[in-house]
Amino acid sequence: MSTRAKVAAGGVVVGVALLWVLPFWAAVLVIVGVPAVAYLLLDPSQRRRLRRVSRKQLGR
Repeated sequence: MSTRAKVAAGGVVVGVALLWVLPFWAAVLVIVGVPAVAYLLLDPSQRRRLRRVSRKQLGR
């Protein structure tokens, strides 16, 4: 199993656990909010690099 697959599986497990433990709206807020805040904390050059990599993978 690749590292990305492990991270994805861990994210799914955490998401399901949050939905089970917290009310629905709070779980959705955490699931959407954490990646959004992490993206906003990146430098502008890191954001450009991330967008460039994402577009390359979409164009395969």
